[in-house]
Amino acid sequence: MAQNPLVLYAREAALDIAEFRRVLVESGLGETRPVDDDARLQAMLSGANPVLTARLDVEGKPLIGVVRAVTDFSWVCYISELAVSRSAQGLGIGKGLMDEARRQLGPSVAISLISMPDAVGFYERIGMKRMPDAFWFGRRG
Repeated sequence: MAQNPLVLYAREAALDIAEFRRVLVESGLGETRPVDDDARLQAMLSGANPVLTARLDVEGKPLIGVVRAVTDFSWVCYISELAVSRSAQGLGIGKGLMDEARRQLGPSVAISLISMPDAVGFYERIGMKRMPDAFWFGRRG
């Protein structure tokens, strides 16, 4: 992107599946998400709260980043995805989305996530603490 136009961060409860899929694919997360399963993508969006977006403030307001999270708005928020289109990576969009999540959640809500291996450095740079004890039951399908 030649210019760095204003980025609009917002909560979008009804994010379009096609836009969500496109950013997942463009970010590289599409390799680990069910991007060919519309019903599952819709369930992922419907079950999330909040869904935060980053859009360029230009005609058409293209989606360039998304955070999909699950929270009780009181104690903890789990970030399921932080996806930023490759063309917008390195421009502060991921940090902006995390800052917006923190702003909307408030200081009394902790944020947790499981990082993709190549994103660990990003999370450390924005000040997240690496936790040694995490546990996982894998999905079957």
